[in-house]
Amino acid sequence: MNEIDLGDRIAAAEGVCGGRARIRGTRIRVCDILAALGAGDTIDELVADFPYLSREDISAALNYAAQCMETPVVARAAD
Repeated sequence: MNEIDLGDRIAAAEGVCGGRARIRGTRIRVCDILAALGAGDTIDELVADFPYLSREDISAALNYAAQCMETPVVARAAD
């Protein structure tokens, strides 16, 4: 299985979590972390609920998501 390196803490691999970005060495997807934070969970709650996650993992997930948002959503019309 080929793992794609998406940073020190973020990875993706075909056949693991549907190929979605996740915390390296876990099956916790970046989108799961974002959804939990968006629903009102705190970083401290996530770390307590998932002891194999660190604050640095959550920070890496947020940074990865922010980088993904740099991609334009609306295509520019041809001049």
